[in-house]
Amino acid sequence: CHRRATMVLMRMHVGSVARPKCAMAKATSWSWKAAHASNVAKFPRKRDARNGRRGRVVVRAEKDYYQILGVSRSADKRELKKAYRQLARKYHPDVNKEPDAEERFKDISNAYEVLSDENKRAIYDQFGEAGLKGGMGGMGGMGGMGASNPFDLFESFFGGMGGMGGMGGMGGARARNRPVQGDDQRFDIQLDFLQAVFGCEQEIEVSRLETCATCDGSGVKAGTTPTTCTTCGGSGQVITTARTPLGNFQQISTCGTCGGTGQISQPCEACGGDGRVRRTKRISLRVPPGVDNGSRLRVRSEGNAGLRGGPMGDLYVFISVKSDSELIREGNNIRSSVQVSYVDAILGTTVKVRTVDGEVDLKIPSGTQPGTTLLMSKRGVPRLGNPTLRGDHLVSVKVEIPQKLSKEEKKLVEELKQLKEKKPAGRFF
Repeated sequence: CHRRATMVLMRMHVGSVARPKCAMAKATSWSWKAAHASNVAKFPRKRDARNGRRGRVVVRAEKDYYQILGVSRSADKRELKKAYRQLARKYHPDVNKEPDAEERFKDISNAYEVLSDENKRAIYDQFGEAGLKGGMGGMGGMGGMGASNPFDLFESFFGGMGGMGGMGGMGGARARNRPVQGDDQRFDIQLDFLQAVFGCEQEIEVSRLETCATCDGSGVKAGTTPTTCTTCGGSGQVITTARTPLGNFQQISTCGTCGGTGQISQPCEACGGDGRVRRTKRISLRVPPGVDNGSRLRVRSEGNAGLRGGPMGDLYVFISVKSDSELIREGNNIRSSVQVSYVDAILGTTVKVRTVDGEVDLKIPSGTQPGTTLLMSKRGVPRLGNPTLRGDHLVSVKVEIPQKLSKEEKKLVEELKQLKEKKPAGRFF
């Protein structure tokens, strides 16, 4: 009898019907189709003498977790995680409206949960699903290794998306009740020209949201406890169904009663249930040397407080710089001009030049031409982030030529002209 049942099973293919003659075939289970196969082999039995009806035994194929994720049996954790991310997004019931999408989504989650755990994977590779379910005799102690909520697993990968679709019970409500980091805050400040060049200390007052001290950021009135929302049952979402000629359409929306939190609570009187109150704080700001128009400084954890005890946001300080009447900034260089007489330009001289460091003597060489630029090294702006390196100060020389001359001046210039004409071609000086 055992031999005849074995011969029948060897001849079976997908969707075929066999008639084993031995009761041993009723307990036989094998993997005979791809991972998501839903076909079953149906075994007719002898007519029941009491009711004259035929009974049947349904044998389901085991699922291949590697095929479900589309990976090889040697796949490492990185490959498993990548495959899960792609397939879970594709088959999430809120994204995929195919009839079997939810079942495939659960299979994908279950396959990843098993294969990503070294112990479970080792048991599965040796005994298959039966080993995980405690069906392998001595492995009965592993029966507690069943799959967890697939929507919780999805939420752990994709954050707040884990509750979409209302599947998985409280996934969406949990995501909405998690602490949320506070928003960043912006503050604008204007500096004098030299303050931007060399840096400074500034006291600023910032209006921001801070954690409510009365409810400690929970938003719940002291002495009360939140209760489960009766409208959505704690899921934070409600499903409405509309019948149309094309079929039934379901729309999922945030619960209007609890605002998507899944809980009803009495709001704190101090903050109105937000968990935060607006206050003003004085902050000592250190402006580094070398900032310029449009520079942005980041002050960590000085922004708005987060919801439900979440971390503080950051404070961003945007800088504008007043212009100077004499000094022009070009990156890390400073540019200015100096005016000398035509006599000083011819003979040479020394003049006082205003720089960011104060007045400095600048030597004008003899024979300096109008528009000549003289360089004063390392008299510019310190480099932002490395103040030991500085730019240069560039001085443009303007030669003043008088419109009118006295008789003596005119006479001397004419003598110079005659002297120059007597000299051979070449430089006059």
